[in-house]
Amino acid sequence: MIPAQEIIGYYKKDKRSNNDFLFPDLKKANLNSKIDVFRKMKTAVRRFNRDLKEIATLVKIDKTLSNHIARHTFGNIAGERIPIQILQKLYRHSDIQTTIIYQSNFMFKDTDDALDAVID
Repeated sequence: MIPAQEIIGYYKKDKRSNNDFLFPDLKKANLNSKIDVFRKMKTAVRRFNRDLKEIATLVKIDKTLSNHIARHTFGNIAGERIPIQILQKLYRHSDIQTTIIYQSNFMFKDTDDALDAVID
C-alpha cells in the first residue's frame, strides 16, 4: 500500500503557494465563478469515485466505494474518539448543530450498551 504522505508528496511538488490547491482539478477553477468551481469539484469527485472503484476491484472489495461512503466511514470510526468541536472543523460545518445531527447517525454505543445490559 502506498503511504498517504507519498501520495500527497506527488501532488505537493506542483503547489505554488500556501493558498494553492493541492489537487490538479481545482487548480484550473476560476474562483470568481461559483459555477466553474462547482463543475470542477463535481469532476474531481467523479474522478475520485472512479479511482475508489478501481482500488476496490484491485483489493477485491465487493462493496461500492465512493466519496460519500468514505465520509460516512470516517464518521462512524471517529464518532466517539474525536471531540465534536474537532469533528465540526474536519467536516467544515459552520454550525456545530449540523455536526451533532450528522454524527448522531453513527453513535450507537449508548444504545448498544443498554441492550447488552438487558441481554446479559
